[in-house]
Amino acid sequence: MDHPAGSPRHLSRRSLMATGVLAAGAVGVAAPTLGNPFAGTPAQAAGATRRITIYAEQLPGGLFGYGLAPGQATVPGPVLEMYEGDTLEITLVNTTTQRLSIHPHGVDYSTDSDGSPLNASFNNPGETRTYVWRSREMFLASGRRFMPGSAGYWHYHDHAMGTDHGTAGVAKGLYGALIVRRRGDILPDKQFTVVFHDMMINNRMAPNTPMFEANLGQRVEWIAIGHGNLFHTFHLHAHRWADNRTGMLEGPADPSHVIDNKDLNPGSSFGFQVLAGEGVGPGAWMYHCHVQTHSDGGMAGIFLVRNADGSMPPGAEEAIHRFQGHTHQQHG
Repeated sequence: MDHPAGSPRHLSRRSLMATGVLAAGAVGVAAPTLGNPFAGTPAQAAGATRRITIYAEQLPGGLFGYGLAPGQATVPGPVLEMYEGDTLEITLVNTTTQRLSIHPHGVDYSTDSDGSPLNASFNNPGETRTYVWRSREMFLASGRRFMPGSAGYWHYHDHAMGTDHGTAGVAKGLYGALIVRRRGDILPDKQFTVVFHDMMINNRMAPNTPMFEANLGQRVEWIAIGHGNLFHTFHLHAHRWADNRTGMLEGPADPSHVIDNKDLNPGSSFGFQVLAGEGVGPGAWMYHCHVQTHSDGGMAGIFLVRNADGSMPPGAEEAIHRFQGHTHQQHG
């Protein structure tokens, strides 16, 4: 299968986690991943500071992307991960001729790391700048209440290209997923980042949308992000999750609703984990926006669940060919 420019190639998440930094993603993983910062280490002490460099680059087709090394920028950018209580120092290298920045959701930062022109927090063309993101655990407040920590499925994006709100940067692909985990969270075998932006998925339309792949039984983590000017829903065929922080129930009395469709609107994000093909088996399963004119217009893709040994299940190849032959037409 041909991979479009800027799309990552297939690598095993668990094998890369052992290195501490995942430098490239998979055709089934929509973005490279920074990964588990404590993989292979004897302790998971709170308060660790991790330092990474991200390169903002121009890509073919008028797109821009973030990458963990020169020449590795993708759309979406790398999945960044941290544990509650930790700090992430990001040195952003702007290799482009455009003003841009990096702005996070869900974590703490000072005004000089805001990533917005309002606070004069951005990279001019060719400039290098460091942004500091902090996270924290929940804590006891007055009145026997708890203030929330940072754990969740968040995202980051440009806030300075084109306008003072970064509208052009977001439209051209400068975005990615940010995960803040609690210690003890279950880590996945694979991660998929899905960004709904206007009528596109990861800046592509069907039949050229990402096809995500996993083997039967693998634990798959989905991070869904919304951008643009339209309201969407995210639906995954044959799989469901709990509508809470992780997508998993914490026990038989957990009151979280179990869903397979959720609103995904501009600026929102959520994530969940599923076992690929659990209860339904391998096959070519669709993911799409459930606003019908949006799915008709090209907001659909395939989640290919292979057999446990990685082989192609019966009927899947034919289903993929049918998807590639579907007529998708933009609606006004």
